[in-house]
Amino acid sequence: MQFSENWLRSMVNPTLSSEELSHLLTMSGLEVEEVEAVAPPFTNVVVAEVKEVAKHPNADRLNVCQVDVGTGTLLNIVCGAPNVHAGMKAICAMSGALLPPGADGKPFEIKTGKLRGVESQGMLCSAKELRISEESNGLMALPSDAPVGANIRDYLGLDDLKFTIKLTPNKADCLSVLGVAREVAALTGAPLHLPTTRLVPVTLDETLPVTISAPDLCGRFTGRVIRGLNARAATPDWMKQRLERSGQRPVSSLVDISNYVMLELGRPTHVFDMNKIHGGLDVRWGRTGESLTLLNGNTVEIDEWVGVIADDRGIESLAGIMGGDASAVTLDTTDIYLEAAFWWPNAIQGRARKFNFSTDAAHRFERGVDYATTVEHIERITALIVEICGSAQTRVGPVDDQSVNLPQPVPVAMRTARAAKVIGVPLTDEVVADIFTRLQLPFTFAEGVFHVTAPSYRFDIEIEEDLIEEVARVYGFENIPTRPPVAPSSMLVEPENTRSLFAIRHQLAGLGYQEVVNMSFVEAQWEQDFAANADPIRLQNPIASQLSVMRSNLVGSLVANVRYNVNRKAGRVRAFEIGGVFMRNPMVPDGPLSVAGFEQPKHVAAIAYGPALDEQWSEKTRMVDYFDLKADLEALFAPLTLRFVKGEHPALHPGRSAFVEFAGKRIGFIGELHPRWLQKYDLPQAPVVFEVDAEALRGRAVPAYTEISKFPGATRDLALVVKQGVAAQDVLDVMQAEIAANPGGKIVQAVVLFDEYRGKGLEADEKSLAFRFGLQDTQSTLQDEAVDAIMAAIAQAAEAKLGAKLRS
Repeated sequence: MQFSENWLRSMVNPTLSSEELSHLLTMSGLEVEEVEAVAPPFTNVVVAEVKEVAKHPNADRLNVCQVDVGTGTLLNIVCGAPNVHAGMKAICAMSGALLPPGADGKPFEIKTGKLRGVESQGMLCSAKELRISEESNGLMALPSDAPVGANIRDYLGLDDLKFTIKLTPNKADCLSVLGVAREVAALTGAPLHLPTTRLVPVTLDETLPVTISAPDLCGRFTGRVIRGLNARAATPDWMKQRLERSGQRPVSSLVDISNYVMLELGRPTHVFDMNKIHGGLDVRWGRTGESLTLLNGNTVEIDEWVGVIADDRGIESLAGIMGGDASAVTLDTTDIYLEAAFWWPNAIQGRARKFNFSTDAAHRFERGVDYATTVEHIERITALIVEICGSAQTRVGPVDDQSVNLPQPVPVAMRTARAAKVIGVPLTDEVVADIFTRLQLPFTFAEGVFHVTAPSYRFDIEIEEDLIEEVARVYGFENIPTRPPVAPSSMLVEPENTRSLFAIRHQLAGLGYQEVVNMSFVEAQWEQDFAANADPIRLQNPIASQLSVMRSNLVGSLVANVRYNVNRKAGRVRAFEIGGVFMRNPMVPDGPLSVAGFEQPKHVAAIAYGPALDEQWSEKTRMVDYFDLKADLEALFAPLTLRFVKGEHPALHPGRSAFVEFAGKRIGFIGELHPRWLQKYDLPQAPVVFEVDAEALRGRAVPAYTEISKFPGATRDLALVVKQGVAAQDVLDVMQAEIAANPGGKIVQAVVLFDEYRGKGLEADEKSLAFRFGLQDTQSTLQDEAVDAIMAAIAQAAEAKLGAKLRS
């Protein structure tokens, strides 16, 4: 929100400097981002009158002017502006004047000198040369009543400042100069001067039929017919000045007046060309298949989610967002229809973003605009239009006002004791009552409780905390003392059997992976490809059309990271992400950190692409594979042991992937990316990826004391021949079960698969798996009998349960 300080002070003028006013606004919650001068410093520049103009004797494009600057002596000035003429009032920089810096950053000094042999005693200036405006079509012409000799800074108010404030979404009431003025008046006690409106007499008995077919879209619609206007009338300089200093570019008188009222009162209005409306207007929801060409030239497709204003032939305007090009006013417009409406905020929210643009009207309506003053604001804009564009033929129709569904404010209770406790100062009922009175918040009071009814222009007061915030703002954040917390403070001991996500991040980084942070919303196609999720959680208001669903795994994002790097000639990529995923789960209740029906766990995922190792002299180059990533995953969980179970995942290669299990529960998956996704996403090689539940990874075994054996250990190898379909994990499971059940199993310290063989000496459907056993006893030296007994028992268990046989 940008506005002129002088405009604000025309409504409320506290005895504060510009700097103090800026600080006051910021500390009340209206953060002043920038205070910028309307024009840079310059000196010795005045209002001048051109008395005579003659052609330069030595230059076709130059004129020699006699200029009155109020000193009693005419100045001889050479000027090349095409619009200079005798009798015009212009801006003159006299000899010795310092103009704003040029490209070299140094002020430009005006000196008396000769141009093509003719002496020039100053310079007639354009607005661009004084940095008042970027437009330069010659000299800046001043009104005929401009006083000759007056300092141009005083005459044009160039010592004014432009305030830019950053508003939070709840402060929609301050999206106008009047709204900010209300705040300043409440904070300082300075009197508030509302803009005065002259009621224009009704001279035309004509109304435009309007039907409100969607009360949930439009609660109030106010309009008026005005005929016989002169749309070519010039916008007054004072209005242009205020518009420009508020960041608005003057367009034409009718458009400028509408924009001016929006900035002044916070009321977006729309002006239709009456002769382009066919029949009456219908305020309704759109229909699929309809379209509209907007004022900005875009043609948009309409559906049932968007509100429109339509006539008998088609749509004329997007409700609360932007008018249509077909009914726009032009310089030839003579008859207009003025419209001011109350649009329900939730009926406007997100609609402009759907069409990938934003407007000042939508910005205000989706936050809430005063629903009680549509008639007054129609009168205000009518008075300005008649004053500026009126003619002898101008006729004004009556105001047609329809109210069908307006908000019903409910009093909000606030306890003085509660406010005092939250704010931390000893408030009294009298102090709170004074604050509410200054804020123009109607209230009743009984037994320490205020019941406040929000004014029609305040949509941000719904609960007790909203009122406490208002009290704190006006009381002054700077007046709230800084005190240490009174709650007891104690150091909490972190559970020894858990580790933080930061520790996991550091461990993954130590394994050579770089962390990435991706959006939680992804393309719907990713969910279909990498999760086979045909019904993802869809966003009602996505920030981009392609990022329309919430992710249920992290694979799609990591594949996109790899693809981005590969497209930029990166041959080796290692990345990981720790982030939330989102899945439907009807068992999840609503709570402070949960949403009913939606599960939001955190997952840890990593992806590896390209060579297993950086290029080096000691190792031959080979591509990363499943077992490289499996080793990293096992290192993350060590000393805990994982199970890897063959399975198929929609994102992974069916023969080179597995599900990860821990403590009898499936916690994730690991494997190569599926070949079809390599082709679809243009990856020359297959990346390997794993994804596991973060909570499972956070758990860790608490260190426990075990006696260190004084006796030497031993190793034994056991080679078993099994069918091709028997997984190594199945054999390990049988061995671990026998070791746990057998009293002699206590001497087995470790079991490792170290070889797999297929080929000569074995049947075509057989394979040999070789396991190495680490054996040690803490009580005595190992005896061959004990070792032979446990090894035989393990072999027999494998034979009995899996049909395994010893390899000869």
